[in-house]
Amino acid sequence: MQVSVNPGDTFLDRMISMVEGAKRQKTPNEIALTILLVALTLVFLVVIVTLLPFSVYSVETAKLGAPITITALVSLLVCLIPTTIGGLLSAIGVAGMSRMMQANVIATSGRAVEAAGDVDILLLDKTGTITLGNRQASAFYPAPQVTTEELADAAQLASLADETPEGRSIVVLAKQQFNLRQRDIQALNAQFVAFSAQTRMSGVNLGDREVRKGAADAIKRYVLGQGRPFPQAVADIVEKVAKQGSTPLVVADSGKVLGVVELKDIVKGGIKERFASLRQMGIKTTMITGDNPLTAAAIAAESGVDDYLAEATPEAKLALIRKHQAEGRLVAMTGDGTNDAPALAQADVAVAMNTGTQAAKEAGNMVDLDSNPTKLIEIVETGKQMLMTRGSLTTFSIANDVAKYFAIIPAAFASTYPQLAALNIMHLKTPNSAILSAVIFNALIIVLLIPLAIKGVKYRPLGAGVLLRRNLMIYGLGGILVPFPGIKLIDLALSAAGLT
Repeated sequence: MQVSVNPGDTFLDRMISMVEGAKRQKTPNEIALTILLVALTLVFLVVIVTLLPFSVYSVETAKLGAPITITALVSLLVCLIPTTIGGLLSAIGVAGMSRMMQANVIATSGRAVEAAGDVDILLLDKTGTITLGNRQASAFYPAPQVTTEELADAAQLASLADETPEGRSIVVLAKQQFNLRQRDIQALNAQFVAFSAQTRMSGVNLGDREVRKGAADAIKRYVLGQGRPFPQAVADIVEKVAKQGSTPLVVADSGKVLGVVELKDIVKGGIKERFASLRQMGIKTTMITGDNPLTAAAIAAESGVDDYLAEATPEAKLALIRKHQAEGRLVAMTGDGTNDAPALAQADVAVAMNTGTQAAKEAGNMVDLDSNPTKLIEIVETGKQMLMTRGSLTTFSIANDVAKYFAIIPAAFASTYPQLAALNIMHLKTPNSAILSAVIFNALIIVLLIPLAIKGVKYRPLGAGVLLRRNLMIYGLGGILVPFPGIKLIDLALSAAGLT
């Protein structure tokens, strides 16, 4: 006889399915740079390939001069394709990962850090990130015809196996107010029900007795499912506690609602100013919490976040990220639990806490060894510094090519068109000297720019227009001016050494 057991779609199965379906997108800057490098390379390849037959045809037609040499064409290709920025991209990426290590953050790649610089939206967990965490039970509010001691007794029973700070604080508060001591768990023959992101409640079974505590809407569904009422007086208490910015936990005993436990949390000092700085950088902040909408709204207003997602489930987090990405936004998120894994796998920048689950760490593309969720702000600043560095060096590289045109093109075609010698504004000694000087300068400039790529351009929280003008003035103009004296000095050195 064969028995087949089908447990159905478990929580872990759904988490795995959502993680496998998640996919990170490429950032706009990454796409733009790839298109630029590929386009420039293809253009110069096509130009170089067609130059030789064009030169041969010109010489045969005019019966004058000599065709361009293969050496000149290879030199032209080496100097004109985007070798400078291509050679520095790896250095910029490694430098970004190194800066993350100094901040006690492990990044899986330089791309992960760089993506942080493009982020439009930050999703932050409320507890421990925006608030101090470790919410503490502060009061018991019984339902009509229920004593406060009855509520405290049931709340303590439901919290005996709850090792969270909230659970322990309920046990302590019941002990302090009513001298309710911890029970003998084995003697009670208790079967504990763990909290899950789906049920959003926990508790204990004592034979036929079921004691539960959890979010108001979760307990409401639970008691209504048993055909028992949810008192309006308790709903009013829940609303009152939530409007104060506290978290209401409703307690039920065998389908009967006993009342509310108030959990208090405190918003971190200075967090509102940090969110204001992010807003100036054009980054929207969204708080994610399992609290009800009233509590979430109160904390959001106090902390200064731009938006919030209340009663968040793993599916809701994933859907929110995909919605923002579909609008062309880049999303960063912090998380530490298995229920955060799908959202972390989908987010463009996903920072998992070192104290979190293995699933969260594997789904993220960074791990914060200090488990400090607010470090996401530092990561964004580092990413923006990487983008500024890459943009500055790309501007310099493109401008740098302009000077090389004046060194190589007149020299390369002087034998075919002697009139082009008029463009030799640097007065380089010979065509061979011009070509060799440009090739040497091209190799040296990459080496000289590596320290800048590693150190990075200093981060300044400026607008895109201001940064563009600054880059054009410093790196654009510098990229045009530097090669002229550089190539000329190399040409003089080669001539003095008798190498050309």
